[in-house]
Amino acid sequence: MRRTAIPSKTLQAPPETPGTGYLTGQLLIAMPQMRDIRFHKSVIYLCAHTAEGAMGLVINKTLDSLTVPELMEHLSVQAEAALKPNKVHFGGPVETARGFVLHSCDYVEEGTLVVGHDLALTATLDILRAIGHGTGPRQTLLALGYAGWGPGQLDIEIQGNSWLHAPADESIVFDPVHDTKWERAIGRLGIDARMLSTEAGHA
Repeated sequence: MRRTAIPSKTLQAPPETPGTGYLTGQLLIAMPQMRDIRFHKSVIYLCAHTAEGAMGLVINKTLDSLTVPELMEHLSVQAEAALKPNKVHFGGPVETARGFVLHSCDYVEEGTLVVGHDLALTATLDILRAIGHGTGPRQTLLALGYAGWGPGQLDIEIQGNSWLHAPADESIVFDPVHDTKWERAIGRLGIDARMLSTEAGHA
């Protein structure tokens, strides 16, 4: 499955309207027949999905060797507040050295993209400084890299039954229990993950 860097205008998330077919602000759930091993049982929060392409962050896979405090120390961001030793997420295979913070909308700065469902995306050092000072958003998910699709690419993959999609909210996006997030995301559609076959269609 090809992953491409996408134009910045793809990250403009317009309000969704019925019938557009765009899934900004929803969960993208890998089907069992996903061929790309990097996305096996992945759950992705779609930060943008437009005619220009799509971009999202994997929310159920972490980089076991790196924690948020360690990353901030590496970036010389001082932490005056006590930070939880949460793992940094594997956001996707594109630009894996680039950091993104998916967070609640109680924090917004000039470079913040407000996505929907009270969630936002920021990719600046300022938000890390705010987190370190204890003035950052209430909920955060820090990831390195992202998943990206060119124009129409994600739509083709969904039509090919590579992905399901479901509504998103904070209770699943920021839940630190990742091992069952794939099953629970599918469960939001009223589907038992154990009953999925390689011939199942998309939601």
